[in-house]
Order: sequence, then C-alpha cells, then structure tokens
Amino acid sequence: MQAMLWSPNADGSVTCRLCSHRCRIRKGGKGRCGVRANVRGALMSLANEVVTAVGMDPVEKKPLYHFMPGTKIFSIGSAGCNFSCRFCQNSNISQVPASGMVPGRRTTPEELISLAVTNKAHSLAFTYNEPTVFFELVYETARLAREREMPSVLVTNGFMSSDCLRALSSSITAANVDLKGFTEDFYATYCGARLQPVLDNLKTIKKMGWWLEVTTLVIPGVNDREDELKALAAFIHDELGADTPWHISAFHGAYRMADYPSTPLPTLEHAWRTGREAGLHFVYIGNVQSIVGSTTFCPQCGATVLKREGFAVRVTGALGECPSCGVTLPGIWKR
Repeated sequence: MQAMLWSPNADGSVTCRLCSHRCRIRKGGKGRCGVRANVRGALMSLANEVVTAVGMDPVEKKPLYHFMPGTKIFSIGSAGCNFSCRFCQNSNISQVPASGMVPGRRTTPEELISLAVTNKAHSLAFTYNEPTVFFELVYETARLAREREMPSVLVTNGFMSSDCLRALSSSITAANVDLKGFTEDFYATYCGARLQPVLDNLKTIKKMGWWLEVTTLVIPGVNDREDELKALAAFIHDELGADTPWHISAFHGAYRMADYPSTPLPTLEHAWRTGREAGLHFVYIGNVQSIVGSTTFCPQCGATVLKREGFAVRVTGALGECPSCGVTLPGIWKR
C-alpha cells in the first residue's frame, strides 16, 4: 500500500515525513524503520495491515495508571522501529531482518475493531513496537474506534513528526511516551536518535489535550546519573506539569545488552524520591515489586487513592477521587 506523509524529489528519491529522521530514500531503498520503501518513486508501507501481536492486556501494563484503571485494553503491534535501541525489549519485531521480510500476518482495521469488541475491550493500544512506523494502520483503526466511542492509546518513543501528530490529533485519547534518557549523547549512542524532537513532541502532546504519561527505563551506569534524573524530572514538572505521571522502569537484560545487569531496587527508589522532590505528584516504579512505587497518593492530603499489586488495582473510594479529602485526581477515570 502507498504510504501517507511523504514528498517526492526530482531525482526519484522520496522524503518520508512520518518521523523526525525525515529519511530521504532513494529508489529501491528503505527508511531507517525498515518498513517504508521507495518503490519506483513512490513511498510504500511494508507494515500496512501487518500485525505481529495482538492481545488483551491490563491497561496498567502499558503502563497507564491514570487512564481507565482496572480495565482491559486490546493491544496491537506490527513490525519495525525508527530507533535502534541497544536495550530493546521487543527486538524480534522492532528490528526487521536483513532479508527485508516483514514478519506477521495480514489483517484489516475492521477485523481488529471486531476482535476488540468481541473481547469486550474498553480501549485500544498501538504498542509492542513503535506505532509511528505502522501509521497507516493506526490512523484507520483509531478512526474506526472513535466512531464506536472506543478510546485509542499510543505507546511510543515520541519521535514522530508534527505532521504525524496533527493527523492523529482527533483520534488518539492518551499516550505513554518513553523519555529514554535526558542527554543527546545517550540518544545518539544507545537509540540512534535525538532527544530534542522527543521533548518538543511531549510539549505538543500536552497542548493537544491527550492524556499523557511518561516512562523512563533506568539502566544502571548508563542513564541513572543524579544530575540527569534531576533534569529529566524538572522537565516533566516545568514543561508538562506536576500532575503528569512519571513511570520509572527497571531494566532487565535484552537484545545487545542481554548480559547487562538489572537495575537495583535502591536505584529506582532513589529516582522515585528525585521525582517527588522535583514536585511531581505521581511517580511510579515498574518492572519490579515496590509497594510505595505502585501506589497513587492524593497530592492534596497524602491519602492512598489506588493501590496496585502487580496489575491488580484496588480502589479505596470512588474511582479517581480521594477518599479522605474528596479531591478529584487528574486522569481519565470513566470505564
């Protein structure tokens, strides 16, 4: 299928306008994502209507803690990625093989919506690999979901273009964006990308009105320096707001860093305190067991509002409302 968001060039190459790489692709070539190809001067999507994984997940797994807690979300993944993270948790689908064969099976947006409805999903998530690179499938499926009043969510690295954000602005309700570190050197060395476009897109997403949560995978000795975590937490507080949830996630060896040590719990708890000291109201710890790091506290009186054990959620009072002082917490609570 011919892709969306691209421009032809006089020499037969094309410029992909889907993400911040803005790849210029010669005839017969592919973009950095591995799934957008120049075929005789036109940009084609190799991932359109291709899925590698679908499943019903707890929404907390995305992770989203202030978005319809305790509900199931129908999750959809395709193939390819515009990053080349050395620590990728889903490299089997994000890194397209050298053969160029895109893994997965064919489907349609209509079939995906039908599966979501049949499985009584409360919402849709485009996840597992970077949803930007299977934009055409996201665009049409989210449009159909909106017609059924089913919210759609992106779990993304946040490197999309402004064109991409504008095209999805009315179809997406929430996003969890990976803010993988807070230096340009980290993004260049470990992700094959740049930090600034992610920061710009985070601010744009907040202004667009999507519900936004941020995740940082903390890798010991790589992106866990005190000054870096403080700067990252300050950015969330100052630019995205104190009510923006920050998920601090434990690293476990994967892909090209398979033998690298896992993140110690004290490192995560220190990052949790760093976020709280920066003024963030909602800081969470993921990928490990942490009682404090999985609980939602009222920012006004400090009472426990939601308690989590794994992906199970226990609500203390009315959903999204502090049982002690009655304040309504920020988020999307309607199920």
